[in-house]
Amino acid sequence: MSGLAVIFVAFGLAMDAFAVSIASGLAIRRLTARHVFRMAFHFGLFQALMPVIGWFAGMTVASYIEAWDHWLALGLLGCIGGKMIYESFSDDDDEKPPVDPTRGWSLVTLSVATSIDALAVGLSLAMLRCQVWFPAFVNLREAFVVYSGLRASPHDQRGNLPRANDRLRDRQPLAHHLDRL
Repeated sequence: MSGLAVIFVAFGLAMDAFAVSIASGLAIRRLTARHVFRMAFHFGLFQALMPVIGWFAGMTVASYIEAWDHWLALGLLGCIGGKMIYESFSDDDDEKPPVDPTRGWSLVTLSVATSIDALAVGLSLAMLRCQVWFPAFVNLREAFVVYSGLRASPHDQRGNLPRANDRLRDRQPLAHHLDRL
């Protein structure tokens, strides 16, 4: 696999982590350097390790699952889709307390969820008999992608997320000028 192809694959793998980091930045009321470091470190670590784990798994079990791997993928995706459909019809609109996405099991779950596609890439590299070390190293740049996503959220200089009424107040002069027209 060429270096350019690896960079394109790594860029594609980074998009889900970028989206999650933007959403996490919006969920955190006061964003600190500690939040940014925790999320960037964990996402980068998982994104670099998952292709290696997938590659080793592919090298060891590939011959055993070749005959029915497509059925396994169908079953997993069907279960996930069915659960999503079921949850869309449930009336669970209870307000839950906010959870810091950069701590505990929430961080581990997000790290695994955004790097599971890297596991599949590692498995694919094993099937193609390619080496995994350069792609795993390239995936370390995930930390920078997550840092960029968290910093893209609209926090002020002190790391505070403006409240909705603050944003409306800031737009009020524009609304006042539009009323004059």
